Amino acid sequence: MQYPPTATVSQNQSDESTLGQYIPLLYHYNMLQDDDRVGSFLQAIKFVIQPGMNVVELGGGTGILSSFAARQGANVTYVERNPELVSIAYGFLDKNGLKANVDVVQCDAMSFVPESPVDVVICEMLHVGLLREKQAQVIEAFKANYKSRFPNHTPQFIPEVTMLLAQLINQSFDFHGFHAPLPMFQAPVMGQSRTTELSKFQTYANIDYQELIPHRFEQGIHFQIELPGTVNAVRFATQNILAVNMAEQRAITWPNQCLVLPIPSPFHVHSLTFSQLD
Repeated sequence: MQYPPTATVSQNQSDESTLGQYIPLLYHYNMLQDDDRVGSFLQAIKFVIQPGMNVVELGGGTGILSSFAARQGANVTYVERNPELVSIAYGFLDKNGLKANVDVVQCDAMSFVPESPVDVVICEMLHVGLLREKQAQVIEAFKANYKSRFPNHTPQFIPEVTMLLAQLINQSFDFHGFHAPLPMFQAPVMGQSRTTELSKFQTYANIDYQELIPHRFEQGIHFQIELPGTVNAVRFATQNILAVNMAEQRAITWPNQCLVLPIPSPFHVHSLTFSQLD
Protein backbone atom coordinates (compact mmCIF):
# COMPACT_ATOMS: atom_id res chain seq x y z
CA MET A 1 0.00 0.00 0.00
CA GLN A 2 1.42 3.37 -0.99
CA TYR A 3 1.97 5.92 1.72
CA PRO A 4 -0.06 9.14 1.15
CA PRO A 5 2.07 12.31 1.05
CA THR A 6 0.40 13.88 4.07
CA ALA A 7 2.92 13.15 6.84
CA THR A 8 3.22 15.72 9.61
CA VAL A 9 5.96 16.32 12.15
CA SER A 10 5.39 16.68 15.86
CA GLN A 11 6.50 20.05 17.24
CA ASN A 12 7.89 18.34 20.32
CA GLN A 13 10.38 15.85 18.92
CA SER A 14 13.01 14.29 21.17
CA ASP A 15 16.74 14.18 20.57
CA GLU A 16 16.03 11.48 18.00
CA SER A 17 15.09 14.29 15.63
CA THR A 18 18.82 14.90 15.15
CA LEU A 19 20.40 11.58 16.15
CA GLY A 20 20.21 7.95 15.14
CA GLN A 21 17.72 7.30 12.37
CA TYR A 22 16.59 10.92 12.56
CA ILE A 23 19.14 13.30 11.06
CA PRO A 24 18.47 16.83 9.75
CA LEU A 25 16.87 17.16 6.33
CA LEU A 26 19.72 19.36 5.13
CA TYR A 27 22.09 16.45 5.82
CA HIS A 28 20.04 14.25 3.50
CA TYR A 29 20.05 16.91 0.80
CA ASN A 30 23.83 17.22 1.11
CA MET A 31 24.16 13.45 0.69
CA LEU A 32 22.43 13.74 -2.70
CA GLN A 33 25.34 15.96 -3.77
CA ASP A 34 28.00 13.46 -2.63
CA ASP A 35 28.99 11.97 -5.98
CA ASP A 36 31.30 9.36 -4.42
CA ARG A 37 28.52 8.04 -2.18
CA VAL A 38 25.76 8.13 -4.77
CA GLY A 39 27.93 6.80 -7.60
CA SER A 40 29.31 3.92 -5.55
CA PHE A 41 25.87 2.79 -4.40
CA LEU A 42 24.52 3.10 -7.94
CA GLN A 43 27.34 0.90 -9.22
CA ALA A 44 26.75 -1.71 -6.50
CA ILE A 45 22.97 -1.73 -7.00
CA LYS A 46 23.37 -2.15 -10.77
CA PHE A 47 25.74 -5.06 -10.17
CA VAL A 48 23.72 -6.89 -7.51
CA ILE A 49 20.04 -6.25 -8.27
CA GLN A 50 18.26 -8.01 -11.12
CA PRO A 51 14.73 -7.53 -12.54
CA GLY A 52 12.03 -9.16 -10.43
CA MET A 53 14.05 -9.20 -7.20
CA ASN A 54 12.42 -8.19 -3.93
CA VAL A 55 14.42 -5.38 -2.33
CA VAL A 56 14.06 -3.55 0.99
CA GLU A 57 15.78 -0.29 1.83
CA LEU A 58 16.05 0.41 5.55
CA GLY A 59 16.24 4.07 6.51
CA GLY A 60 15.52 5.24 2.98
CA GLY A 61 15.96 8.99 3.45
CA THR A 62 15.18 10.85 0.23
CA GLY A 63 14.56 7.57 -1.63
CA ILE A 64 17.44 7.80 -4.08
CA LEU A 65 18.80 4.30 -3.43
CA SER A 66 15.29 2.83 -3.66
CA SER A 67 14.95 4.63 -6.99
CA PHE A 68 18.13 2.98 -8.29
CA ALA A 69 16.80 -0.46 -7.30
CA ALA A 70 13.41 0.25 -8.91
CA ARG A 71 15.09 1.26 -12.15
CA GLN A 72 16.77 -2.15 -12.17
CA GLY A 73 13.30 -3.69 -12.34
CA ALA A 74 13.11 -4.75 -8.68
CA ASN A 75 10.07 -4.73 -6.42
CA VAL A 76 11.17 -2.22 -3.79
CA THR A 77 9.98 -1.47 -0.27
CA TYR A 78 11.26 1.81 1.16
CA VAL A 79 11.25 1.96 4.98
CA GLU A 80 11.76 5.22 6.88
CA ARG A 81 10.83 6.32 10.38
CA ASN A 82 10.97 10.11 9.90
CA PRO A 83 7.53 11.29 8.67
CA GLU A 84 8.98 14.38 7.04
CA LEU A 85 11.37 12.29 4.96
CA VAL A 86 8.62 9.82 4.08
CA SER A 87 6.57 12.63 2.61
CA ILE A 88 9.55 14.06 0.74
CA ALA A 89 10.62 10.67 -0.64
CA TYR A 90 7.08 9.93 -1.81
CA GLY A 91 7.07 13.20 -3.72
CA PHE A 92 10.51 12.61 -5.25
CA LEU A 93 9.61 9.08 -6.35
CA ASP A 94 6.42 10.46 -7.94
CA LYS A 95 8.39 13.16 -9.80
CA ASN A 96 10.75 10.47 -11.12
CA GLY A 97 7.94 8.26 -12.37
CA LEU A 98 8.66 5.52 -9.83
CA LYS A 99 5.70 5.80 -7.47
CA ALA A 100 4.21 2.54 -8.73
CA ASN A 101 7.52 0.69 -8.35
CA VAL A 102 8.27 1.51 -4.72
CA ASP A 103 6.10 0.71 -1.72
CA VAL A 104 6.69 3.55 0.76
CA VAL A 105 6.37 2.47 4.39
CA GLN A 106 6.63 4.75 7.41
CA CYS A 107 8.02 2.47 10.10
CA ASP A 108 10.92 2.11 12.50
CA ALA A 109 13.46 0.05 10.54
CA MET A 110 14.35 -1.82 13.73
CA SER A 111 10.87 -3.33 13.91
CA PHE A 112 10.08 -3.76 10.20
CA VAL A 113 9.44 -7.28 8.90
CA PRO A 114 8.62 -7.82 5.20
CA GLU A 115 5.57 -9.85 4.24
CA SER A 116 7.53 -12.05 1.82
CA PRO A 117 11.17 -13.16 1.44
CA VAL A 118 13.64 -10.51 0.33
CA ASP A 119 16.58 -10.92 -2.05
CA VAL A 120 18.54 -7.79 -1.16
CA VAL A 121 18.54 -5.35 1.77
CA ILE A 122 20.04 -1.89 1.27
CA CYS A 123 20.93 0.03 4.41
CA GLU A 124 22.95 3.24 4.42
CA MET A 125 22.85 4.51 7.99
CA LEU A 126 26.60 4.78 7.92
CA HIS A 127 28.70 7.19 9.88
CA VAL A 128 32.40 7.16 10.72
CA GLY A 129 33.17 4.32 13.13
CA LEU A 130 29.48 3.33 13.07
CA LEU A 131 29.12 5.82 15.93
CA ARG A 132 26.27 8.23 15.26
CA GLU A 133 23.83 6.44 12.99
CA LYS A 134 22.40 3.01 13.74
CA GLN A 135 23.65 0.85 10.89
CA ALA A 136 24.77 -2.06 13.07
CA GLN A 137 21.74 -1.98 15.39
CA VAL A 138 19.23 -1.72 12.55
CA ILE A 139 20.69 -4.57 10.50
CA GLU A 140 21.02 -6.75 13.59
CA ALA A 141 17.36 -6.11 14.52
CA PHE A 142 16.21 -6.71 10.95
CA LYS A 143 18.08 -10.01 10.76
CA ALA A 144 16.50 -11.23 14.02
CA ASN A 145 13.00 -10.17 12.97
CA TYR A 146 13.45 -11.60 9.48
CA LYS A 147 14.75 -14.94 10.73
CA SER A 148 11.72 -15.35 12.98
CA ARG A 149 9.48 -15.20 9.91
CA PHE A 150 11.77 -16.74 7.28
CA PRO A 151 14.14 -19.06 9.17
CA ASN A 152 15.53 -20.75 6.06
CA HIS A 153 16.32 -17.70 3.98
CA THR A 154 18.95 -14.96 4.25
CA PRO A 155 19.05 -11.88 1.98
CA GLN A 156 22.16 -10.20 0.63
CA PHE A 157 23.13 -6.88 2.19
CA ILE A 158 24.41 -3.70 0.56
CA PRO A 159 26.95 -2.93 1.95
CA GLU A 160 28.34 -6.40 2.56
CA VAL A 161 31.16 -5.42 4.92
CA THR A 162 32.31 -2.36 6.88
CA MET A 163 35.98 -2.07 7.83
CA LEU A 164 36.93 0.11 10.81
CA LEU A 165 40.47 1.54 10.89
CA ALA A 166 42.55 3.82 13.11
CA GLN A 167 45.75 5.81 12.65
CA LEU A 168 48.07 7.79 14.94
CA ILE A 169 48.53 11.39 13.81
CA ASN A 170 49.69 14.81 14.84
CA GLN A 171 46.87 17.24 14.15
CA SER A 172 47.14 21.02 14.17
CA PHE A 173 44.45 22.37 16.46
CA ASP A 174 45.70 25.94 16.08
CA PHE A 175 43.09 28.31 14.66
CA HIS A 176 44.82 31.65 14.02
CA GLY A 177 46.58 31.45 17.38
CA PHE A 178 43.62 29.93 19.23
CA HIS A 179 44.46 26.41 20.45
CA ALA A 180 41.32 24.25 20.52
CA PRO A 181 41.74 20.45 20.49
CA LEU A 182 38.32 19.23 19.41
CA PRO A 183 36.89 16.35 17.40
CA MET A 184 36.69 17.13 13.70
CA PHE A 185 35.69 15.45 10.48
CA GLN A 186 37.79 15.18 7.34
CA ALA A 187 37.11 14.10 3.79
CA PRO A 188 38.29 10.51 3.21
CA VAL A 189 41.44 11.56 1.36
CA MET A 190 45.02 11.51 2.53
CA GLY A 191 47.33 14.50 2.40
CA GLN A 192 45.36 16.77 4.74
CA SER A 193 47.37 19.97 5.14
CA ARG A 194 46.88 20.18 8.93
CA THR A 195 47.50 16.48 9.58
CA THR A 196 50.82 14.65 9.92
CA GLU A 197 50.48 10.87 9.60
CA LEU A 198 52.74 9.12 12.12
CA SER A 199 51.56 5.56 11.45
CA LYS A 200 49.70 3.64 8.81
CA PHE A 201 46.04 2.80 9.26
CA GLN A 202 45.38 -0.39 11.21
CA THR A 203 42.13 -2.33 10.97
CA TYR A 204 40.48 -2.99 14.33
CA ALA A 205 37.19 -4.51 13.14
CA ASN A 206 35.61 -6.07 10.06
CA ILE A 207 31.82 -5.98 10.22
CA ASP A 208 30.31 -8.67 7.97
CA TYR A 209 26.58 -7.94 7.93
CA GLN A 210 25.77 -11.60 7.27
CA GLU A 211 27.50 -12.57 10.51
CA LEU A 212 27.12 -11.61 14.18
CA ILE A 213 27.55 -7.84 14.49
CA PRO A 214 29.63 -6.64 17.48
CA HIS A 215 28.74 -3.45 19.35
CA ARG A 216 31.90 -3.09 21.43
CA PHE A 217 35.55 -3.44 20.51
CA GLU A 218 37.86 -4.21 23.41
CA GLN A 219 41.29 -4.89 22.02
CA GLY A 220 44.68 -3.27 21.72
CA ILE A 221 45.69 -1.88 18.33
CA HIS A 222 49.38 -2.14 17.46
CA PHE A 223 50.76 0.58 15.21
CA GLN A 224 54.08 0.61 13.42
CA ILE A 225 55.42 4.15 13.58
CA GLU A 226 56.41 5.50 10.17
CA LEU A 227 57.46 9.01 11.21
CA PRO A 228 58.76 10.35 14.55
CA GLY A 229 56.62 12.98 16.21
CA THR A 230 54.08 13.75 18.88
CA VAL A 231 50.81 11.83 18.79
CA ASN A 232 48.01 14.19 19.84
CA ALA A 233 45.09 12.59 18.03
CA VAL A 234 43.74 9.39 16.52
CA ARG A 235 42.16 9.41 13.08
CA PHE A 236 39.37 6.89 12.48
CA ALA A 237 38.35 5.76 9.00
CA THR A 238 35.41 3.67 7.80
CA GLN A 239 35.67 1.75 4.52
CA ASN A 240 32.53 0.08 3.19
CA ILE A 241 32.59 -2.82 0.75
CA LEU A 242 29.25 -2.40 -0.99
CA ALA A 243 29.55 -5.44 -3.25
CA VAL A 244 32.21 -7.82 -4.52
CA ASN A 245 32.55 -8.61 -8.22
CA MET A 246 34.22 -12.01 -8.08
CA ALA A 247 34.44 -12.36 -11.88
CA GLU A 248 36.50 -9.19 -12.13
CA GLN A 249 38.22 -9.75 -8.75
CA ARG A 250 37.34 -6.29 -7.48
CA ALA A 251 35.22 -4.69 -4.79
CA ILE A 252 32.85 -1.76 -5.12
CA THR A 253 33.77 0.42 -2.15
CA TRP A 254 32.79 3.68 -0.51
CA PRO A 255 34.76 5.37 2.30
CA ASN A 256 33.02 7.52 4.90
CA GLN A 257 34.55 10.76 6.09
CA CYS A 258 37.26 10.42 8.73
CA LEU A 259 36.99 11.39 12.40
CA VAL A 260 39.94 13.06 14.14
CA LEU A 261 39.72 12.55 17.89
CA PRO A 262 42.20 14.45 20.11
CA ILE A 263 43.73 12.53 23.02
CA PRO A 264 44.06 14.07 26.50
CA SER A 265 47.77 13.25 26.96
CA PRO A 266 49.91 13.57 23.80
CA PHE A 267 53.05 11.41 23.65
CA HIS A 268 56.16 11.23 21.50
CA VAL A 269 56.96 8.27 19.21
CA HIS A 270 60.02 7.26 17.23
CA SER A 271 60.05 5.74 13.78
CA LEU A 272 60.39 1.97 13.34
CA THR A 273 58.84 1.37 16.76
CA PHE A 274 55.46 0.04 17.75
CA SER A 275 52.79 1.81 19.75
CA GLN A 276 49.64 0.30 21.24
CA LEU A 277 46.26 1.95 21.59
CA ASP A 278 43.76 0.36 24.02
